[in-house]
Amino acid sequence: MSERDHHPRRGGGVEAFLNEAFLRSRAARPLRILAEYLEPESRLAHYRVEDTIVFMGSARLLPEDEARRRLAEAEARGEGVEAARRALALSRYYEAARELARRLTEWSKGLSAESRRFVVCTGGGPGIMEAANRGASEARGLNVGLTIAIDLEETDNPYVTRELAFHFHYFFLRKFWFAYLAKAVVVFPGGFGTLDELFELLTLLQTGKIRKHLPVVLFGPDYWNEVIDFEALVRHGMIAREDLRLFHLTDSVEEAYGFLTEQLARYAESERGGRL
Repeated sequence: MSERDHHPRRGGGVEAFLNEAFLRSRAARPLRILAEYLEPESRLAHYRVEDTIVFMGSARLLPEDEARRRLAEAEARGEGVEAARRALALSRYYEAARELARRLTEWSKGLSAESRRFVVCTGGGPGIMEAANRGASEARGLNVGLTIAIDLEETDNPYVTRELAFHFHYFFLRKFWFAYLAKAVVVFPGGFGTLDELFELLTLLQTGKIRKHLPVVLFGPDYWNEVIDFEALVRHGMIAREDLRLFHLTDSVEEAYGFLTEQLARYAESERGGRL
């Protein structure tokens, strides 16, 4: 939604809340911000979604079958082969996110008939986000997509539950909804956006601004240990060694599933709703 710098045209008898020129103006920015808090809150409450398991990761990763098809096409053309091979290798993360989301959804569906606990939630776009929404959908579970209005590759994926597809203009409110209802977070390999979301969560946990128990899984140690030198941060005194306990590294769906369900059953199953 664009913002107009000039004062909005007078409504001519139209109520202020129906005056689109005003609602799109800079003066109405607080209303738009409040709307991106209140509307999701209302809809999530209506569908009895109390808390979530958030999946984060690259929008660029492909499902294995699509990656294989693109590799075959690249080999036939004789160009782009290395990039296609890399995409095929990385597709294992798409399939892992899909399987983990499916298993966690099947587990969560057996917990309570009164509310929907530990619902899979993603950024609603392609790649890892699509994979997690897809896995939850294959388990016949509701799942949440929090999309953002940008001009890049992040568009809606078809596996988000239609009634729980949210569209945000403001990044900070989208990130609020990621953190507020989350009872666990799984972070797959990704770029700037994924790193931004990961480090904000780790900072909130490190500083105690997130007071609830929030297990964080970094999936893919080979990737994470190359991209982020955690030991160097400790060695240079930028973080304490105990800060490394804020997350759990694994490349196993089975291990991630066992860790998350144990943590959720121990710390979160008796809690109601999300709290920072």
